Amino acid sequence: MKRLVALAPVLALTALIAVFAGYALHHDPRVIPRATVGQPAPDVLLPGLAGGAPVAVRSALKGPTLVNFFASWCVPCAEETPALAALKAEGVPIVGVAWKDDPAKIRDFLARYGDPYSALFVDRNGRAGIDFGVTGAPETYVIGADGRILDKAAGAITAAQAEGMLKRAGA
Repeated sequence: MKRLVALAPVLALTALIAVFAGYALHHDPRVIPRATVGQPAPDVLLPGLAGGAPVAVRSALKGPTLVNFFASWCVPCAEETPALAALKAEGVPIVGVAWKDDPAKIRDFLARYGDPYSALFVDRNGRAGIDFGVTGAPETYVIGADGRILDKAAGAITAAQAEGMLKRAGA
């Protein structure tokens, strides 16, 4: 009996390793969690880049809108900026949310790569990102005219991908 008690931790550890190995072998890392798709856009209050009192992000959602979470430290965010600028030139409203970033660094980023946003908010602590379901930057959400999240893309998007998302969403 003492021998069984002594082996219990080893057996428990072996069982945990087997469970985690089984999960890792069957988990596709390209699968993007989409729990918020179909849900109303979160009702979050965030300050703008200039600071001031927090404003409801929903107030910037006029009709079908893209909400893009980005950061100055994010290389793919810089890569997708020309595509977002092209969409802005076509009249697509894009709300930017600077995720877990410093306003001074965001200003430098926008000066260097351009500002494709019709409205810009700062989510310094990442709370709004949690409410939207952000797993990393960049992530782009399509918000419908009714205020619901219709689609989500993780990683840098092209203008064609964004237009496809908007079409699938009926925008």
